[in-house]
Amino acid sequence: MNSNPRQLKLLDVVRVRGSVTVEELADKLGVTLQTVRRDVQRLSESGLLARFHGGVRVPSSTVENIAHQQRESLHAAGKAAIAQAVAAQVPNDCSLIINIGTTTEAIARALLGHTGLRVITNNLNVAAILSGNPQCEVIVAGGVVRTRDRGIIGEAAVDFIRQFKVDIALIGISGIEADGSLRDFDYREVKVAQTIIEHSREVWLAADHSKFNRPAMVELARLSQIDRLFTDGPPPDPFPQLLADADVQCVIAAV
Repeated sequence: MNSNPRQLKLLDVVRVRGSVTVEELADKLGVTLQTVRRDVQRLSESGLLARFHGGVRVPSSTVENIAHQQRESLHAAGKAAIAQAVAAQVPNDCSLIINIGTTTEAIARALLGHTGLRVITNNLNVAAILSGNPQCEVIVAGGVVRTRDRGIIGEAAVDFIRQFKVDIALIGISGIEADGSLRDFDYREVKVAQTIIEHSREVWLAADHSKFNRPAMVELARLSQIDRLFTDGPPPDPFPQLLADADVQCVIAAV
């Protein structure tokens, strides 16, 4: 589904609060109970919310991510803006590693006009997108293909990436917690992403605003391991101070 701005705001309220009543949502959004109930019905049918008697909660736990198809439409405008901001700073004639995620797939689309790129990826969606650019050489990691999102994971992918040292890693993430940790759900995916970070001269993180304060089970890295963060809105407290302490350049893309 394509969520409208009101529904995206509703999702943000639920994400921040964890759970919230329908009455509280109506008051927060300044709309009628009937409007909130219709939105909640649509969002719950799409798997973006879980309903309980009188309210809604975040559907995803710390152990399982939202489905890939649902994530594609969620905060799509913000991801597109982030992708354009990243592409504007990626030079031609450089080497990249791009990992798994809907935001990195948006970045791949934004790189279709670049020339002289050499891209290593463990994301078959990224490979399919960038194969449409004749000025880009795409190298795909070997390993196990995760069917739900076409990500390539496992020890074979780790070993493959260890062969390289690239200019820039472009990585996505599922959550950034208030302790400065970058977190994800699948430890096999995390192992590949950690290797990507180790084998890149610079690490650029692309994360829309919904990723701040979002919990996930596995620690991937710390903010201190990131050189640039691209997001679609000012990070909430305490992240501005954490980013400053970690000497991370924060780029806020205009949506």
